[in-house]
Amino acid sequence: MFEKETDAVVLSASLSSFVSEWKSKPGNLIMILHKVQEEFGYIPREVALELSRRLDVPLAKIYGVITFYHFFKLSKPGKHKVQVCMGTACYLKGGEDLLRNFEQLLSLPVNSSTEDGEFSLEAVRCIGCCGLAPVMTIDGEVFGKVTADQLPDIIAKFKGV
Repeated sequence: MFEKETDAVVLSASLSSFVSEWKSKPGNLIMILHKVQEEFGYIPREVALELSRRLDVPLAKIYGVITFYHFFKLSKPGKHKVQVCMGTACYLKGGEDLLRNFEQLLSLPVNSSTEDGEFSLEAVRCIGCCGLAPVMTIDGEVFGKVTADQLPDIIAKFKGV
């Protein structure tokens, strides 16, 4: 369903200013999408519709960029962002098992958030701590040489915080 212009989303002053500043510059769409994700944590559909209107860019092109780059998210992340490294060293040392354990412990498939919005889980390519494999982060805090039996305590540290 196409939204009427009168149904336009009101962007924050800083985001609106950023869109205006970048509107005519090369590479504007990616820069603007980065700014939107910085503000919201993901790209809300209504904001994508508003960008389509303001930039005079088809919505399909905006979604083409969003879905091409794994950095951009289409759903709101959880309060606590769990990232499990699936780079070569981590994968070989049990990263995939950690991911599956998280899925079970949180009843949460990869690339989604818990129903209460407390946790989101994603597999990432490399965190840059290969010597600590397998590695994961929660809200940027790095956990290295993680084993499945450590996961309940790690989760408990963030639950309800």
